[in-house]
Amino acid sequence: MDLGISTDKMVNKRLSINDIAKKLEIAKSTVSAIINGKGDERRISKELQLKVLAYVEEVGFHPHHLAKSLATGRSSSIGLVVEDISDSFFGPIALMIETLAKSYGYRVMYSSTLGDTNTANEIIEIFRRSQLDGYIIAPTKGIEKVVTEMIGEGIPVVLFDRDPVKGVNFVGTNNKSATIEACTHLYERGFRKIGFVTLASTQSQMHDRLSGYQEAMADWGIAPNIVYIPFQESKKEKKKHIERFLENKNELDAVIFATNYLCIAGLEVINNLYNRRGSRLAIVSFDDHEAFALVSPTITAIQQPLEELSKHIIELLIQQIKSPTGKQSHHVELPSVIKQRESSQK
Repeated sequence: MDLGISTDKMVNKRLSINDIAKKLEIAKSTVSAIINGKGDERRISKELQLKVLAYVEEVGFHPHHLAKSLATGRSSSIGLVVEDISDSFFGPIALMIETLAKSYGYRVMYSSTLGDTNTANEIIEIFRRSQLDGYIIAPTKGIEKVVTEMIGEGIPVVLFDRDPVKGVNFVGTNNKSATIEACTHLYERGFRKIGFVTLASTQSQMHDRLSGYQEAMADWGIAPNIVYIPFQESKKEKKKHIERFLENKNELDAVIFATNYLCIAGLEVINNLYNRRGSRLAIVSFDDHEAFALVSPTITAIQQPLEELSKHIIELLIQQIKSPTGKQSHHVELPSVIKQRESSQK
């Protein structure tokens, strides 16, 4: 369709709905209604709708998402707030969520908190100004109030990985029972002096993993051996904590790491320390990592079902967006599995 314009000139200028209305000599509200799919509702002729849409396509007009959200009440955008987008757990989940969201017609805006409460609150505040349609949050400590306020305002929210706010849609895994299973896996292979390396954290998933370890040790009458490592410390400092723990607990014959990045930090320490001793330490990590299949010995790990987690998360959120008055009390707990490799064999 030739509308008598020079698109070369137009692409260098950011078009607005007002520009389109002036060019086509129609009301701005008419252009807005057509672009936002409300042409039939406003009883605008099909001929005019086609004319506007053809022009929009020809000049490559893309409405600013915030302006569109103010006009329609919807932004077709979802906010994803995680601890660290580069993490081997959160990164793949973010990508899967983004892919699934696109299939529902939504784009994803995401950011990392790095475990900082103030950062988390700031991110959520910025996202809320953008009028997002829903939020997926791996919550940090201290944002319970903000999440509760959002729920009170009817904003769709799904929490995942950790569960500090009750009565909110949540998707996670069986952290406690999976850790008990990992302990049992080692116990059945003859290991009795089993240590546990975890974070000094009150997060629910870390608490559940610690609780699983403690319960298993108590059931077998084995004294627990635990080291708590501060979350914010560097990898170098984390390695020092692990080294001191293993040197002081030289009777250990196995160790479970509560996260894969703690395990990665500990592998160099273990290789150096136990090679000098001429002995070996069995290893299990919570959360798998691609490196665990490459090192020698390969590392046994508890694999969380990332695809299923992502699918349940996005489905729960879309359900809330479509039915905002529905209950927000679904609590989904998915089973993890142990990927057995060489590090847990006698």
